[in-house]
Amino acid sequence: MMILSTILSLATLSLATAFVPTTSVTPSQLAVSSTAVPEEFYINEERRLLMNMLMVGAGGLTVLGLGVPYIAFFVPPGSVGETGGVAAKDALGKDILFTEYVATKPTGDRSLVQGLKGDATYLIVNDDKTLESYGLNAVCTHLGCVVPWSAANNKFICPCHASQYAPDGTVLRGPAPLPLALAHCDVDEASDKILFSPWTETDFRTGEKGWWN
Repeated sequence: MMILSTILSLATLSLATAFVPTTSVTPSQLAVSSTAVPEEFYINEERRLLMNMLMVGAGGLTVLGLGVPYIAFFVPPGSVGETGGVAAKDALGKDILFTEYVATKPTGDRSLVQGLKGDATYLIVNDDKTLESYGLNAVCTHLGCVVPWSAANNKFICPCHASQYAPDGTVLRGPAPLPLALAHCDVDEASDKILFSPWTETDFRTGEKGWWN
């Protein structure tokens, strides 16, 4: 009986303590607790600003490093001559030398080279073995086909839609609406290179501003 009485007493005590309310925490106590947080747990604004700047700088350098080669890929090949023009190049991308070029070409020859922006451009050999002061862009002004020179017919004839151009690039027969574009052609005496530069003045064939400007 004594053991049973002891067990009942302990059970009663357990039930009594189970219903004792817990001690509540007041707002003032929370405020005191928050002020007790060690200083090292706070964010340093200057340090955060420095880290953000470092991250932005690192990201910018990465984008720049990737972007420059990408943009350079679309820049047409071509060395700049001493006079500021773009050197004419052959099919292999080699700079063309004036003396060698005219020595191998007949009078009146119109052969394709790489010109401004890498466009196919005709060099014109004069009767005195000089080059004409302009080059002709070989792209047809109708739908963009490359127009070949027909020496037998003494004119350019487009194989796509039969547009025809005079030896100076003037339209002889449509559907091409405009003459072939012009580019200045000069020879750099120091390097013997043939140089192209943009034709920005009046088109001597029409008396008007060049349509390509």
